[in-house]
Amino acid sequence: MSSKIHAAVDSAGLPLVFVLTPGQAADCPQFTTVLNKIRVTGPVGRPRTRPAAVAADKAYSSKANRAYLRRRGISAVIPEKSDQQANRKKKGSAGGRPITFDPLAQGSGLSVL
Repeated sequence: MSSKIHAAVDSAGLPLVFVLTPGQAADCPQFTTVLNKIRVTGPVGRPRTRPAAVAADKAYSSKANRAYLRRRGISAVIPEKSDQQANRKKKGSAGGRPITFDPLAQGSGLSVL
């Protein structure tokens, strides 16, 4: 019996939220669950729920996750999997534009682990 911890941390590495799942559960479906639980309270007003950017590893590189971030106006700093890249290139112009990935931008924003 095993379990996984899916966590979101701020740019300083301090934990904001975590979700505990069974060990055999995949990482990708938990992406939106983790992001929806984020609440950063400030001195006044309602809590912030939308980070400026999200940095994650290749396990979270899916069309659905990228579309979710785009809908919410959040910048994605997620590298593309090699098989996804090959499939996009195989389709030619119908495959769409390559994703933008700036590895230096990973130091700012929110990280999903």
